[in-house]
Formats: sequence, C-alpha cells, structure tokens
Amino acid sequence: MHIGPYHLANRLILAPMAGVTDLPYRRLCRRFGASLAVSEMSSSNPALRHHRQTLLKSAYQGEPEPRSAQILGTDPAHMADAARFGVERGAQIIDINMGCPAKKVCSKAAGSALLRDERRVGEILDAVVAAVDVPVTLKIRTGWDPDHKNAVAVARIAEAAGVSALSLHGRTRACGFSGPVEYHTIRDVKQAVRIPVIANGDIDSPAKARAVLDFTAADALMIGRAALGRPWLFREIETFLNDSHLPSEPTSQEFLAVIREHLLDLYAFYGECLGVLIARKHVGWYFGHRSGWNAGERGREFNAQTDAQEQMDFLAELD
Repeated sequence: MHIGPYHLANRLILAPMAGVTDLPYRRLCRRFGASLAVSEMSSSNPALRHHRQTLLKSAYQGEPEPRSAQILGTDPAHMADAARFGVERGAQIIDINMGCPAKKVCSKAAGSALLRDERRVGEILDAVVAAVDVPVTLKIRTGWDPDHKNAVAVARIAEAAGVSALSLHGRTRACGFSGPVEYHTIRDVKQAVRIPVIANGDIDSPAKARAVLDFTAADALMIGRAALGRPWLFREIETFLNDSHLPSEPTSQEFLAVIREHLLDLYAFYGECLGVLIARKHVGWYFGHRSGWNAGERGREFNAQTDAQEQMDFLAELD
C-alpha cells in the first residue's frame, strides 16, 4: 500500500489514540510490525502551538519513516497552519481528525461533529491539502448517528480534495466504541472511491484481521485499543496474513523485557516524574493480557511504586 510517495511495509497501522500514541509507544509498535503509527491528535489552536504538550506530541526522534501527525480543529486557516507546523517539526504525513467521538471535542464542533457539516469538511480538506507538500490523510466515522450516515459522501469529498488515504472507524459518533462495527459501510466506501481505504474498528486478532480484509476489500487495517498492552499484536497479525501461522505468545521473560523497554523509553522521553505516572496505565494494560496473572492485584501493587527504580525493581521480582 502507498500513501503518496510512501510505500508501507505491510497493511497494519497503529491508530491515533489520545494519551497513548506518544513517541515511545509509536516506536515500540513500529518495532513489532506496524508499518505506520499515527501520533495523538494536536489541537490547531494557535495559542497552544508551542505548548510543551503540543511539542511532545510532535516529537519524532528515532521514529521510522514515514512519520504521521494528526491535527484537530474546525477553522480551515488554523488547520492549514497546524499542518505546516507539523511538517516543520518533521511530519511526513498529515492526518486530519474527523472521527473523535469525545464530548469535549464534539462540543466544539470538532472531531466527528464535523461530519454534520460537509461544506466545512471540504473547506478544511482543501485548505490543508493546499498548505503542505506532503500527503494528507483523513480519519472519519460512518456518520453522526445511525439516522445520519454519510461516510460515502465524505469519502468522495476527501477524494476530490486530494486526500491521499481515508481511515474509517465503522461506527457512528453516537455509537462510541460499543455495538457492532459496520464493516459493510467500510466496504461501500471502498467501492465508492479510488483512494486507499483503511478499515478500523474491533480488529483484535489475526483471524479477525483476515476476515475484515476479505469482507471489506480495504487496503489496510488500523488497530487501536486491541494493541494496548499488546504491541506484538502487529507481529501476530502480519505473520498470520502472510502464511496462516500464528506465533506463540511472548514468554514471561519476553513479556517483562518489553515492559521494561517501554518504561525506560517513557522515563527518558517525559522525565522520571511524569514517566512514572504514565507507566502505570500502560502496565495495567500489559498485565491484563497475561493469562494466569492476577492483573488487578499486581496492577495495584505496581501503582504503589513511587519512582522509576521501584517500578523496575517490582518488575524484576516478577521475572
């Protein structure tokens, strides 16, 4: 699959997730087989552009190419400026968020709320595509609610604007992350446009990945929540798609080595104080994927550790 001039190594992409897909996690998922990892969304608000949090979200040191930055907003000029800023920071693909269902985002008419205003969708896409010389991608949902589904119409607007690829989460904004995924809508969008279409939603196993590709004819898969605490899922899916072979789960030693690698990267990236706090949610997700472990109890014990050395010592005791 290609996005503009970039040939992706496989059909597996890490979804942008707020508070999750920072540089350490993106690098980790890339190492385990994701061919692209999209950054967490950054606001296009000019007042926030040089805020420390925005700069951390647009850090790409050591990240394999291509590097994709997601931006969020409602003003076409601000979004164009945010895209240019992202490219200046090192982004090689600009992804536009029109899929976030969060209330605090939609209350400002951003994210998936934009799907209710197709004219504004076109204005934003036109402005961003014209602003940068790198590929622009778009992430959407199937519509605002079950009575207002317009994914095919928005996909055609995106194609006409020069968007290079479209990611589609197969639920409406009203559905959030619950209920069945509309894989048939993803298939309809794929049939309606010529640009690459990336299927997203509940792709949580190698078998499910193959079934979604077969049913939708999508060009690639975007995996989000299923990879939390399980970055090796990309390797499992890629192996299965290539030869129907399912790799074995990581051993306890491999499992703990991945956690240690991830935590050390967090400490280095954020500094020890913030890194220790961020490590807690990731370790909770990791422990939840280890069969035979009392994930809740061990997670609480880990969260009681107050500095980096204590966290590392706790993991060493589990080895």
